[in-house]
Amino acid sequence: MIGPSDRLTVGTLGTLMPPAVNLIKNAQRNEGQGYAGLWWPDHYMGWFPQALWTADFTPLAAFQPNPDVFFEPLVAMAAAAGATSRIHLGTAVTEALRRHPVELAQAFLTLDHLAPGRIICGLGSGEALNLLPYGIPFERPVGRLEEAVQVIRLLWSQDGPVDFEGEHFQLRQAVLGLKPSPEGPPEIWLAAHGPRMLDITARYADGWLPEYMSLENYRTRLERLEQRRRAAGRASTPFTPGMYAKLVLADSHEQAHRILATPLLRALTLTQPAEAYARHGAVHPLGENANGIRDFIPVRFTRAQALSLIEGVPSAVVEDGVLHGTPEEVTEQLGRYYAVGLRHVVLWNVTFFGDASLIRRSYELMGGLLPLVNDIRAAEAASS
Repeated sequence: MIGPSDRLTVGTLGTLMPPAVNLIKNAQRNEGQGYAGLWWPDHYMGWFPQALWTADFTPLAAFQPNPDVFFEPLVAMAAAAGATSRIHLGTAVTEALRRHPVELAQAFLTLDHLAPGRIICGLGSGEALNLLPYGIPFERPVGRLEEAVQVIRLLWSQDGPVDFEGEHFQLRQAVLGLKPSPEGPPEIWLAAHGPRMLDITARYADGWLPEYMSLENYRTRLERLEQRRRAAGRASTPFTPGMYAKLVLADSHEQAHRILATPLLRALTLTQPAEAYARHGAVHPLGENANGIRDFIPVRFTRAQALSLIEGVPSAVVEDGVLHGTPEEVTEQLGRYYAVGLRHVVLWNVTFFGDASLIRRSYELMGGLLPLVNDIRAAEAASS
């Protein structure tokens, strides 16, 4: 568990790209600033169409030739582990489609020995953009995830040879001699949204890390999780309700909305599912049954196609999908999530994708946001 159960802790993304020296410097800086966690996505391909990664849409294109530059997350976590002593380190998220669960079990145990008690194995059911372009099948991902968690738990808990008979994975007298550190094993958090994934999270996970969603959706999903945890006899087991949120932070609410209206941030909204559009009486530009992040492959769209898609994104969908505003406004919003159970939020600063001139300012504002969020517990107690 990241921090006390009565506090809302804050995580952010670890350094994703060269120069590698920044990975160490930023991890140490983030720990010193008081962030509770650093999180790495596990990506080959990014979320922005390469066709739009041009100087007329973002000055960032002059410094970084394409949007698909990512460090391997487990290697990056190992480097950060050696440079820090308190901050938690996790994946947000990897999956058991590219990585076999035995590989995951061994890799995360190795990280556990490098940073005892600080490692989180964040898992999800996968994204098409990391699989299909590379010839990796994207079939029955939820079933594979459920079995993968069972295999990982089995290998972490047994000293001798083990057997496992599943539809997707089979073990015959398999051995993993490496065992958890005294502070381990790593926690397992799942990026769950639908009913079946929530049920798997309730039975097997130590934390929940969904994408940012409306307060009511978060409340109802967390209630389902807690009901299923009680039914599984896990109500007393430590558990951290989390959330992964894209963040636009600005000096005024109006400035935040201007940033949200820019092409790259509108493009990010294509990763939202069809129901996010239906709530506003709109149809997802990829179709009425679009699964968003499950099937959006940005590299496959020409410039004209990408522009046509983002023209079909209503402003209300963009605003619903990104945590945004001034530090005070964002703190107020997070306070409402805290009141229904949120205990760890991962903030991905996307402000500068809308306005590259705000790179420095947006991170200054994040520095001011952190103590405000850390005070949410005190403010909640004072108002009760």
